[in-house]
Amino acid sequence: MTTFASGTDTLTRDALTVLQPGFTGTTAPDWLLRHLGEGLASVGLFGRNIDSTEQLTALTAQLRAERDDVLVAIDEEGGDVTRLEVRCGSSFPGNNALGAVDDVDLTRQVAHELGRRLAECGVNLNWAPSADVNSNPANPVIGVRSFGADTGLVARHTAAYVRGLQSAGVAACTKHFPGHGDTAVDSHHALPRIDAAPSVLQERELVPFRAAVEAGTKAVMSAHILVPALDPDRPATLSRRILTDLLRGELGYDGLIVTDGMEMRAIAGTYGIERGSVLAIAAGADAICVGGGLADDETVRRLRDALVTAVRSGELAEERLAAAAQRVRDLARWTASANARGTGAQPSAGTDVGLLAARRALTVTGAEGFTPLTRPPYVVAFTPVANIAVGDETPWGLAAELSRLLPGTGTGSFAGQDAGREALEAAGARRIVAVVRDEHRHPWMAAALGTLLRERPDTVVVEMGVPRAAPRGALHIATHGAARVCGRAAAEVIAGA
Repeated sequence: MTTFASGTDTLTRDALTVLQPGFTGTTAPDWLLRHLGEGLASVGLFGRNIDSTEQLTALTAQLRAERDDVLVAIDEEGGDVTRLEVRCGSSFPGNNALGAVDDVDLTRQVAHELGRRLAECGVNLNWAPSADVNSNPANPVIGVRSFGADTGLVARHTAAYVRGLQSAGVAACTKHFPGHGDTAVDSHHALPRIDAAPSVLQERELVPFRAAVEAGTKAVMSAHILVPALDPDRPATLSRRILTDLLRGELGYDGLIVTDGMEMRAIAGTYGIERGSVLAIAAGADAICVGGGLADDETVRRLRDALVTAVRSGELAEERLAAAAQRVRDLARWTASANARGTGAQPSAGTDVGLLAARRALTVTGAEGFTPLTRPPYVVAFTPVANIAVGDETPWGLAAELSRLLPGTGTGSFAGQDAGREALEAAGARRIVAVVRDEHRHPWMAAALGTLLRERPDTVVVEMGVPRAAPRGALHIATHGAARVCGRAAAEVIAGA
């Protein structure tokens, strides 16, 4: 492919403007700063880029020294998916916990406070919230990232989250359009398919997105999913019928459309990232997210050149690329002004709104006959493989929080067909607290928990995923998420704090 290296002509600048690349390291590399000077307008941050709030603030200042209106995006959902607190776990429960409480004002306050913290660090675009209706209990990638399985609940909390986040001066990016909740495949690995009828899609998947549009969401992220009722040939990210006809036409949305990560196998393994990026812009997307796994100068140059070549060959209309680049610039201007005037109701003075929300989200079964623990127990964590969106960098569970209340608490992680027996041996005579995560999706986990309970019926069970399995154990606590703050709330109950 021909390389267009000058970065000075309008076409090349527009091609750079629509990219949202990531990078490695905790300071901006020279190649990224150079591209910012050549027209690149957005940068995506991930856990690998963040060591502390002070370091993040210095990083965003470094980016703005090169381009003062740069969009700095992050995947900070709170709960299980956190980048701001990737090393320790989130101070905020995720969507499923907020949906369990079902207090839209609380959701707005949580989103505002999360947005305030992002804005203080110089981040102005958040790839959140997830507006997916988690209608498929077997969904391997959405789960607790969704507000729930009820369409109306998801819609009202999506709108509240958008308003709360944007009141702090941070643009919301509602995802994953037209809805990723009814999938049994993770689009990080393959192309999911939703075979719902048009009427079901209208009454279920699209309702939260309509609410987000009405709430003024500044961005919407497309899903790498095939929905034959909407387009039998192309996944949503590459579909003009879905992005232009449906989202822009029928839903009346006029903000920025961002793709999900183009390096995900649903696109990279089928169309390739260059071809996929051209098709996405042609379909109506305005910004190409890439960098979760591909984060280097070569990737940016390849995508820039692919877009320029497509325009010069007539495959991609120059006006479409120019319109996409203008939407990116428009959002950059909004974030600059909104951050300066960011307002909205603050949590009460001295109140930790994340912890408050996590406490309210708990569903406790068996508390009547339960005596809080006074001696350090042994925490058995039945640990499933983390999906890529959550990642395995972030600690989760209960042991760290319970250790603060009951020093000497032991812990071990177990998985597989012998997990139950191995956990019993490791615990010895100590009281057992068993932590599960989506027990209903993992037969080995359900069997292991059954082994524990047969031998040790006084076991306390904490479900940190979607609580679909029947409660069991001497005490059962559903936290509706595995964030650090959810673990703290559950530990307080167990220790009577």
